[in-house]
Amino acid sequence: MTSARILIALAALAGATALLAGCGTATTPTASPSTSGPATTTPATSPSAAATQASSPAPTPSSSSAGVAACGTSALHVAVPSGSGNAAAGSSYYPIQFSNTSSSPCTLYGYPGVSFVGAVGGSQIGAPAARNSALAAKLISLSPGQTVHATLQVVDAMNYPSGGCGLVTAHWLKIYPPNQTAPLYVSFTAQTCSKPKTVLSVQTVQTGSSGT
Repeated sequence: MTSARILIALAALAGATALLAGCGTATTPTASPSTSGPATTTPATSPSAAATQASSPAPTPSSSSAGVAACGTSALHVAVPSGSGNAAAGSSYYPIQFSNTSSSPCTLYGYPGVSFVGAVGGSQIGAPAARNSALAAKLISLSPGQTVHATLQVVDAMNYPSGGCGLVTAHWLKIYPPNQTAPLYVSFTAQTCSKPKTVLSVQTVQTGSSGT
């Protein structure tokens, strides 16, 4: 074979190889984003935020509904109208009147402490008032200027034998408002026993300025 023929054959072989290679390397074109309308984006919610929202407690009521403070001794005026005593079966009954003299509401609950004394700041005479449970204790709210009461029973000390009573005349009542440790004094003259006999008894604080 001549040299010219050999060159022509090699050229033809190279062209066939190139044609086969072009047919085996076709690629799929990448699809472009659609432009037919605006894309809608949905914001993602993190799992932690969703859990916090679901577990949040409901709002609590306002603290303005909290309970009113107890009436301190300094917020009260105490009176025992001796002319309003009701006598029955050897005893007399008087209202111990508690008036709120402060500018804020306050509450009273339970029994006052009561005893006879010889003078303001003086020593106690006889036994302190016993607690009469005829009326249940209840929380009493006093607006500024309002008056409530607790009924005081004073037994006629002459009912006791003189030897066991030690009859004396007292001129003051020492009164502790319920749940307070500072007393108030009220002028009140009555015969009582210097020995431990029950002359005084007191009921729980109730609404109204008297028991009638």
